[in-house]
Amino acid sequence: MSLSPRRPSDSYTEMVQVVLPNDANPLGFILGGTVMHLIDIAGAIACHRHTRSLLVTAAVDGLQFLNSINVGDMIILRARVTAAFQTSLEVEVEVFSEGTLTGERKLTSLAYLTFVAIDRAGGRVPVPPLLLETDEEREKARDAEQRRAARLEAKRRFAERQTLRSGGA
Repeated sequence: MSLSPRRPSDSYTEMVQVVLPNDANPLGFILGGTVMHLIDIAGAIACHRHTRSLLVTAAVDGLQFLNSINVGDMIILRARVTAAFQTSLEVEVEVFSEGTLTGERKLTSLAYLTFVAIDRAGGRVPVPPLLLETDEEREKARDAEQRRAARLEAKRRFAERQTLRSGGA
């Protein structure tokens, strides 16, 4: 079965919500865990738009908290698929704050997530290829390949350590 390629713009997702007191720490800033939760949701939606399949989160790379977001500000998340592999894909999620009264926007977080497409039994299924049309899209896909290689190497080293630990016990 051949899957039709899809553009990064086909997966584009934007979520906006106001930061409420129950989302915040005692200093009045949004909790990092809340931001991570929203990043996972925005990333999943973008990947669902690309694959139209069930997905699970496999990895989070490069999550950085650059600026805080205050109670009362809006949090804006923008996600789009940056690379598609055989059964997995990477999504970039940018997070911005927007002052409700000022309209000032700041980039507050950036993350790359990997999702795996699965069927109802949990088996991996192929994902559609990503149609890269611009230099920026090709650069993002090359960067994603490097992150993937590093992630797979780290996974291999982890498995090797686990094997040594279980063999030596």
